[in-house]
Amino acid sequence: MNELNRQDATNEASPPGGLPLLDDFTHEPRVAYFTMEIALRNEIPTYSGGLGVLAGDTVRSAADLVLPLVAVSLVSRAGYFCQAIDAQGRQVEQAATWEPHDWAQPLDAKIAVSIEGRAVWIGAWLYVLDGYLGGRQPVLLLDTDLDENHADDREITHYLYGGDDTYRLKQEIVLGIGGVRLLQALGFKIRHHHMNEGHSALLGLELLRRYEYPPEDLRPGELPYDVPRVREQCNFTTHTPVEAGHDRFAYPLVQRVLGTIVDAATLKHLAGEDSLNMTRLALNLSEYVNGVAKRHAEISNTMFPGYRVHAVTNGVHPFIWTSEPFRTLYDRYLPSWCHEPEQLVRADCCIPDAAFREAHAQAKRTLIERVRARSGVSLDPQTAILGFARRMTAYKRPDLLFSDLERLKAIARQRPFQVVLAGKAHPRDDGGKRLIEELHARARALEGSVPVVYLPDYDMEIAQALVAGVDVWLNTPLRPFEASGTSGMKAAFNGVPSLSVLDGWWIEGCIEGVTGWAIGHAADADDGDARALYDKLEQVVLPLYYAEKQDDPAGWVRVMKGAISKNASYFNSHRMMRRYAAEAYIR
Repeated sequence: MNELNRQDATNEASPPGGLPLLDDFTHEPRVAYFTMEIALRNEIPTYSGGLGVLAGDTVRSAADLVLPLVAVSLVSRAGYFCQAIDAQGRQVEQAATWEPHDWAQPLDAKIAVSIEGRAVWIGAWLYVLDGYLGGRQPVLLLDTDLDENHADDREITHYLYGGDDTYRLKQEIVLGIGGVRLLQALGFKIRHHHMNEGHSALLGLELLRRYEYPPEDLRPGELPYDVPRVREQCNFTTHTPVEAGHDRFAYPLVQRVLGTIVDAATLKHLAGEDSLNMTRLALNLSEYVNGVAKRHAEISNTMFPGYRVHAVTNGVHPFIWTSEPFRTLYDRYLPSWCHEPEQLVRADCCIPDAAFREAHAQAKRTLIERVRARSGVSLDPQTAILGFARRMTAYKRPDLLFSDLERLKAIARQRPFQVVLAGKAHPRDDGGKRLIEELHARARALEGSVPVVYLPDYDMEIAQALVAGVDVWLNTPLRPFEASGTSGMKAAFNGVPSLSVLDGWWIEGCIEGVTGWAIGHAADADDGDARALYDKLEQVVLPLYYAEKQDDPAGWVRVMKGAISKNASYFNSHRMMRRYAAEAYIR
């Protein structure tokens, strides 16, 4: 990834060995990828979780595949937040500020949008993401912290997912409308617009303004804009399988903050009669719409009748989520794996078992060292480690494993295991915060029986160590609220099998006993999941890990190989981007 010192952009050619300039990216048409958050590197806190990490992986794969793309996001100077845990196990939020000039170039161009009747000026920073195979992609980080702006407006791009509905609407105006205008001002030629979730849907209204019919050409009842022309330029990826999870803004608020960018009748026709529904707006202004897993697309088609929602199952970036020991292993036996991760389908027959064991042992040692450094707890390298790390919120059910502490203790007496947890709760998610506190209480109750470690301030660095170093990746969402999930995909690149509820991507990825194991069945009632988890852990997973079945001493390595050859070979962002290019971008 690229580290940039501060330097003003010019229209001169980039000197040999110098910083990339804007002209390096404006000479050919590009796909504009709009996303509220994006994970560029661990030191840049412009992401909160899976959506941002997916966006980062999308741009990385575009760089590796030399797909001409430009990402548009917010600079989020104040980041999301740093998480500390107090003595009672309660989350404490601390500032996560960063300095854009340490990593990106300021660009000279500025544009204005109207917010609450004021002209709000928007500038941008250029971050250049270098791909593993030599490709580069520009990322524009929009910034309102400019001298020209009112003090309140300077903070619009400060806080990722901060503030109330008014603040959120202002951010989405900057992202969608401001992003389109700034791309034009910078000289980008945009062939297509990709909305990663509905936060940027207002870009469609900006495009409509470009294609307004003369009044004399209108027929009675016809919208005054060339909607089909806008639709053919846009595609939309929805990530939320719950209706309540989609952004909505009351029209009085929209009128006060946004004003009249298109006439009210058109806006209500496209975005909903009762409120401005950003998902509805994106659906109506996109020719191609997709969910992020097959099951999620089915749910979305039910939620939004009358629209066709395709399925492009998410993937993760091969290089960034594969640990160094496994990169070395793949480089030796499958040298084209990083550009063509489908080559990993041969991992089960081309790589010796002993090499797998040693690569995982190295990754496990790295995790154990990281845990010791952060928590002071020393884990046993010979004992199985279960990993669980994601956003801490109710539907993820991080407490499912701890539903019956006596049952857990009984299982551990037969075959010991350890647990490593991590994850942040949104600052306004009181239920998620209570879950973190409860997890710490249950960890204390298990002392002496099951070692449980909670790593604070979950970020990309912790995630990379966890997905590679644990022995089993645990996922326990409440069905059907997991649209996709990607952490288990990251684990698969490191030969770590999943033990997961059949939801999201795992419905497609689970081959029982081959790539990992299911918790219950897709049609089961959720109240039986804890018992199913304990049964599978006690009767199948741990016995296989400790190789107590003498007739199958290589059984665990075979599942590790299955996770790689059947899951990593398919659930990667290279395959995902090739699908987007073929089905959404080129039509």
